[in-house]
Amino acid sequence: MKLCFATNNAHKLEEIQDLLGDSFSLTTLREIGCEEEIPETHDTIPENSFEKAEYIWKNYGINCFADDSGLEVDTLNGAPGVHSAYYAGPQRDADDNMDLLLENLKGHENLAARFICVITLVLDGEYRQFEGAIEGKISMEKRGSHGFGYNPVFIPEGHDRTFAEMTMQEKSELSHRGRAFEKLKQYLISL
Repeated sequence: MKLCFATNNAHKLEEIQDLLGDSFSLTTLREIGCEEEIPETHDTIPENSFEKAEYIWKNYGINCFADDSGLEVDTLNGAPGVHSAYYAGPQRDADDNMDLLLENLKGHENLAARFICVITLVLDGEYRQFEGAIEGKISMEKRGSHGFGYNPVFIPEGHDRTFAEMTMQEKSELSHRGRAFEKLKQYLISL
C-alpha cells in the first residue's frame, strides 16, 4: 500500500518506514509536489494532526497520514505540549528547545512528563485517528545521541536511559509514536 506521510522530517520518515515494514511504501511531501508549509493552527495535538492530513487530502487527493506529537511536562502545566517544535522560537532548534525546557525546570522537583502522538489517516476521504502515549520524566542533563527532538532529556517510565541512549528499535517499542503507529499498522493490515 502506498501512502503519503505528511512530514518533511527525515528522521521521522526513517523511523516510521522502519515501524511499518515493507508492506507499506511511504511517499514524502516533496515527492507529491507539496513544497508549502502545512498549516498547524490549532491548540491541540489531535486537531493539528487532523489539519495536516486534511490539507494533503483536500489539496492533493492522495491517501495519507499525518502525525502531531508533543512533550507535556506536569510542572509546566503541560508545556511545551502542542508547541513542542517551536518552544524556543520559530527556528525549531532541538537544542534550543531542550535548553529552554531545562532552564524552566530549574528548582522543580516534579519532573514527570509524557510524550503523546496522534496520527490522522485519510483513506479515500475517510478519516481515523490513532493515539499513543508514554509516561516518563525529564533528565536535567542531555544524554545520548540517537533520535531527535527531546529524546536526549526524556527517560521513559521503568528505564534509566533516555530515548537518545536507546537504539531505534528499543525506542520504537516504547515510544508514543511507536504505539500510535502500531495501532495504525494493525488497522491497515486489517483492511
